[in-house]
Amino acid sequence: MDGVTSSKFKRICVFCGSNSGYRKVFSDAAFDLGHELVRRKIDLVYGGGSVGLMGLISQTVHDGGCHVLGVIPTALMPLEISGESVGEVKAVSDMHERKAEMARQADAFIALPGGYGTMEELLEMITWSQLGIHDKPVGLLNIDGYYNSLLALFDNGVAEGFIKPACRDIVVSAPNARDLLIKMEQFTPAHKEVAPRKNWEIAHLGYTKSPSSS
Repeated sequence: MDGVTSSKFKRICVFCGSNSGYRKVFSDAAFDLGHELVRRKIDLVYGGGSVGLMGLISQTVHDGGCHVLGVIPTALMPLEISGESVGEVKAVSDMHERKAEMARQADAFIALPGGYGTMEELLEMITWSQLGIHDKPVGLLNIDGYYNSLLALFDNGVAEGFIKPACRDIVVSAPNARDLLIKMEQFTPAHKEVAPRKNWEIAHLGYTKSPSSS
């Protein structure tokens, strides 16, 4: 993990939960991803919590000298922030605003193992890519096969005619952080967007440009 390398991404949004899971492999994955972001000088956008995997990756990136932006609904602050917050915290009104702000701020998205909330955030970014709202890479950190069943469900969606084969390629997955980031760096959208980005009313939020140019 020594040395620093450059990246096309300035800031990556990581979806993860306020729990750590039962096995150490999941916590290790959060640390590993955090160190990889620091090594590439990539800032972090995340859900704003200081507990569970959210707390582990945010503290790792913050300690490594990169900027951390946490976006959290006011109602969840007493539940997901324990003690001092990590980095910059932006309070929003609800979950919809949280996801919109996280998406606006990031150049790419990565999901660590997590529960309903993590999967919901992941699937929304996949859907937005399919629709043409954004063209940012969406990565799945499939630690120890955690997401094998979800990936199999996507494959079944293709086989049964509900997901177009090119849209299946929206999801970039790998079993470790280094390989995932390399694949995401090389990602080029292969699917045809449902509607051009300029036709979406939310384009003014900045999905069509990187945070550095906003």
